[in-house]
Amino acid sequence: MRTILASRVTRRVSIAVAVSAALITSSAAAASAATTASGTRAAGSAASATAATAGSAAAHGLTPGTRFFVPPPSSGAPQQVLQLLKGHDLKDAALIAEMEAFPRAVWFTSGTPAQVEQQVRQTMARAAIQRAVPVLVAYDIPGRDCAQYSAGGALTQADYQAWIAGFAAGIGKGKAIVILEPDGLGLLPSNCGGPNSTYPFTDDQRYAEIQYAVTALEAQPSTSVYLDGTHSAWQSVGTMTQRLLTAGVQQAQGFFINVSNYQPTPNLIDYGTWISDCIAIVTDPSNALYNNPGACASQYYPANPSDFSTWGLTTAWYAANMGSAVATTHFVIDTSRNGDGPNNMQGYAQPPYNQPASVIGTLAGGNWCNPPNSGLGLRPASSTGVPLLDAYLWVKTPGQSDGQCDAAGGVRAWDYTAYTQPGWPTDAASQALFDPLWGIDDPAACGPGTTPPTPSPAGRPTPQTRRCSTRCGESTTRRPAPGSRSRHCS
Repeated sequence: MRTILASRVTRRVSIAVAVSAALITSSAAAASAATTASGTRAAGSAASATAATAGSAAAHGLTPGTRFFVPPPSSGAPQQVLQLLKGHDLKDAALIAEMEAFPRAVWFTSGTPAQVEQQVRQTMARAAIQRAVPVLVAYDIPGRDCAQYSAGGALTQADYQAWIAGFAAGIGKGKAIVILEPDGLGLLPSNCGGPNSTYPFTDDQRYAEIQYAVTALEAQPSTSVYLDGTHSAWQSVGTMTQRLLTAGVQQAQGFFINVSNYQPTPNLIDYGTWISDCIAIVTDPSNALYNNPGACASQYYPANPSDFSTWGLTTAWYAANMGSAVATTHFVIDTSRNGDGPNNMQGYAQPPYNQPASVIGTLAGGNWCNPPNSGLGLRPASSTGVPLLDAYLWVKTPGQSDGQCDAAGGVRAWDYTAYTQPGWPTDAASQALFDPLWGIDDPAACGPGTTPPTPSPAGRPTPQTRRCSTRCGESTTRRPAPGSRSRHCS
């Protein structure tokens, strides 16, 4: 599959001019046309029309060649493109304009049932104009994200059920993909220290909420629902198999992995395939491991999670233990920013930063939170060539902040005596709220209607050459190398 390459400047300039008009007018239709002009999967149009009108037997699945919806531009993108063009930075203007012209998910994070119904209905109408399938993220579960960086959500189970009912009504009979509650199964209330006086949610409530959502959304004739499967560097295969089965994955289209994360695509393909295999094994009464997901091999054993060359050991385990079981559970992968994989932060141990091992350990542990040196991964596509992998999607909006990633939140550390820059904070209180990897106070996690921040004039100690995106957090761009992993804006 082709990746996005930051080359051929003349071509990029023309794209920037064309797509800037689409950004300024917030025209999804114009952005879709620009996507086709820049060489994306125009050939999928005919196939997508067929998929949109397929019979009820296949209506919940995805057809290879499905055309995905290009929503209006992200908050701040039009201003940024104009700012770059005024500054004669045509290369980065073209990169951001092209990025905005690719399909990506639309997030729904709050509101009343009537409001979310109207918002979803409007998105479905825009997608219909493009003759495309929208990817919709339902993100309103009570107690979401352990009440931390992306805190919020419905207050009660009844409120959530009403919200989901409105969401489903907004979809109606149209074709849609629903990414249901990112982190909803990876971070159960028990993983958040609950229930307690300040966090009164329980695992039983969480499972009931997701089960209700699966039933309500899958009742729509052409909705494909995917549940949270975390990613290949987090929960084990057996743990996610148990949680997915309890949440009702067998009544859904499948599960999603890597939303808002950076794990390499080959690792994710193995991880998703193993979960599907484990589900098949533990639900087959004739298998010796029936109803025993804890026995399933994973990325932690017999594989070594830090050595991908050993992952074939786990694949071999499944080949030897499947018996008559047949894997049928589908999955999708978020490739919106995994083009360079996760940042191990070892670069900050080197000059000029010279950070000690304790700092590197904290940075590596928080490498999910606005890490530098990231890039777009594979383009959205429903033709993957991998059994049970329905699509590569851009679920997390490229360029948006993961939250206020700082020492106060526990994901950053920094020895300012080893490295600092003029304009950086010098008192402990300000340093605790500062992100030294970017040289700014990070903006909060983004949602609909957010206003893009103005970056600090202070420099940042990353070895990057150029800023790329400053809306809802900064991203960076480096000159890319050919191959399957683009180093484009993240």
